[in-house]
Amino acid sequence: MSDPIVLAEGLHKRFGATRALRGLDLAVPAGTVCGVLGPNGAGKTTAVRVLATLTGPDAGRARVAGFDVVRDADRVRARIGLAGQHAAVDGRLTGRENLRMFGRLHHLTRRAARARADELLERFGLAAAADRLAGGYSGGMRRRLDLVASLILRPDVLFLDEPTTGLDPRGRTGIWDAVRALAADGTTVLLTTQYLEEADRLADQIAVVDHGRVIATGSPDALKARIGDHLDVVVADPAQAAATAAALATLPGARPAVEAGPGRFSVPVAAGAVRLAEAVRALDRAGVDAADVALRRPTLDEVFLSLTGRPAENTAPDAAPAAAR
Repeated sequence: MSDPIVLAEGLHKRFGATRALRGLDLAVPAGTVCGVLGPNGAGKTTAVRVLATLTGPDAGRARVAGFDVVRDADRVRARIGLAGQHAAVDGRLTGRENLRMFGRLHHLTRRAARARADELLERFGLAAAADRLAGGYSGGMRRRLDLVASLILRPDVLFLDEPTTGLDPRGRTGIWDAVRALAADGTTVLLTTQYLEEADRLADQIAVVDHGRVIATGSPDALKARIGDHLDVVVADPAQAAATAAALATLPGARPAVEAGPGRFSVPVAAGAVRLAEAVRALDRAGVDAADVALRRPTLDEVFLSLTGRPAENTAPDAAPAAAR
């Protein structure tokens, strides 16, 4: 197998008293989409800033596209694109003027900058709005223009730091479509996100980051398989809650039942350890009238809860400064 196009080993970074990275390891194969998933304050943005040569690590090493991010920073920058959490386009210029300006800043000739701007506007569905001021674009269009600007030099690796934060569903879908198109062309995409659905839909590989470390990696399906299956039960009479929990606890490989609502239960079970027929028989023996029994794979939200001990949607930013996120 070829070497990873993005490789981080033992990265440490401190901002004052805040330890943003605490030995982060990451390996991203070329031509894939890697979703870096974690709550605010986990160290996702700091990791991107180190990999994109915007800040140096205190310890550890990293290579991008074959070059060390500290010793060969200029060579790394020539091979990457970066779109941060906030669109960097100039609202006083049109979409076309923005892209031409970025092309010139990257030392393209005027002719090459014009041609590249026109090509990207057409390819990513912005041609119709190309001559409107970017300040009048919707949030999703501004983010898409910002993403397109990061592609001026056809990067080997594109870093996207929470690109859909604050967007409505339509804007988010537009960014997802753009990321899929890039991946189909062979661009390696490293995408940080707080949205589990985003990681599940886009990523070939997910790295779960918590407290400055990668605590788990794998495909979405592989991560789900790690925590087993879930048995969901709905009972006709909520008064049978205790009897239901006791019956489900007798199943092989079952962990304590979680009451998901009145008369609703979700039980983590070892993968392949329980068949639906066994669950139905256990409930029948306990005299429980079950309205529905289903065996399913866990969601990525449940994976996150299992790995970090807290649900993704309820995580709050820690005391880290913005650069540490």
